[in-house]
Amino acid sequence: MGVVIETVVWEPKPLLHIFLFCSSFFCVFLLPCMSTISNRTSTYLDLDSFSTSIPASFLRFQRSFLLVYSLASVMEGLESIYGEFEYAYYGLSKEHMVVSLCAGSVASLLIGTSLGILSDIIGQRKVCVLFCFLHLVVGFWKSVSRHPSVWMASICLSLASSIFSFGFETWMVVEHDKLGYRKDLLNDTFWLMAFYESASLIGSQALANWLIGGNLKRSVTFPSTAIVFLSTMSIIYIIRQWKESPPLTAIEGYKASISACFRGDKRVWFLAWAQACLQFSVAVFWILWAPTIVADGREVNLGMIYPCLLGARMLGSTTVPWFFSGPSPVRTEDCLLFAFLTSGFVLSIVAYDYQDIGFLVTLFCLFHACVGLILPSLARLRTMYIPNELRGGMISLSAAPASAVVLLVLIQVCGFLP
Repeated sequence: MGVVIETVVWEPKPLLHIFLFCSSFFCVFLLPCMSTISNRTSTYLDLDSFSTSIPASFLRFQRSFLLVYSLASVMEGLESIYGEFEYAYYGLSKEHMVVSLCAGSVASLLIGTSLGILSDIIGQRKVCVLFCFLHLVVGFWKSVSRHPSVWMASICLSLASSIFSFGFETWMVVEHDKLGYRKDLLNDTFWLMAFYESASLIGSQALANWLIGGNLKRSVTFPSTAIVFLSTMSIIYIIRQWKESPPLTAIEGYKASISACFRGDKRVWFLAWAQACLQFSVAVFWILWAPTIVADGREVNLGMIYPCLLGARMLGSTTVPWFFSGPSPVRTEDCLLFAFLTSGFVLSIVAYDYQDIGFLVTLFCLFHACVGLILPSLARLRTMYIPNELRGGMISLSAAPASAVVLLVLIQVCGFLP
């Protein structure tokens, strides 16, 4: 008589999703009630209710920018949501998958680093349009070709991700200063960027699931068609609604300025290394989180865990105004120190040994909550210590060490493949 072994697919309880999203919105809407009138003047999601101390033109500017940034986040999410499945769909082996990822890392290291410097010289709007154009090319290529070049797609998407990491933030800060708005208003936009990015990535997963509808043949073509539409609309909106600011620096003086910035203040070095460490840890996490959870043949519904991780990042970003502009503000450096120590401790527990799936998901959510706190905090410090005319180049240069280490990790993984 045969023995039937039933396999149970693990997935997080729905209460976890409800808890993360409700906590995020409670943090947003309860802050004005717990803060003094002098510290907070309006809620953040209801941008129509604002105090007279906040110009209406600023709220229009903020809405317009967050719309573009959300569309860019959705495009990033649609292109990265499939991962290994998309490579397998095109018939690639594991070795070819790793090699294509290596090609993307090389492009980020060699070309992506220079794009930040280029954006400071020619203007950030042109580079943001280039981001949309790269997604348009890849989406159109996948829509019309049955066998697109995976290498070229990996290179284009890696360059687009590099632009996403610095282009929109730098563009927003430069436009903010050009329009003459108060510096303290930038802090709200920074954490809203992290909040909207996470929400848009979750929305991209929902959009992809709706477009696929359980049909394997539509799994790649339909989301690619959506990317073509979104990128086209983004390009039109950016060109029509935003005017390009004149370059803030010339090519001749840029090298001397950025060298003087590094030599003149050690805090810039620490800020650059903090950014590099964050990008490296996040990149390695997205490579290893799924293999870590499904180790030893465990059956897991990864599609239900992904929104939990991004929901934790949303929750982490909503804590930023509580720390920095709530009833008892604290120093940005202290928050960063706490968040980095916590995230490092969490990842060290994961690296020590395989844990229970529920415990692993809890640790991963805690890590992403720290990331949601770190991202706006680093942007806040960049505003304090880095000139606007050097901001894009500094962010892209700080990402170079992370790209180099990720490339070494991928090369090592490729060497261990059979």
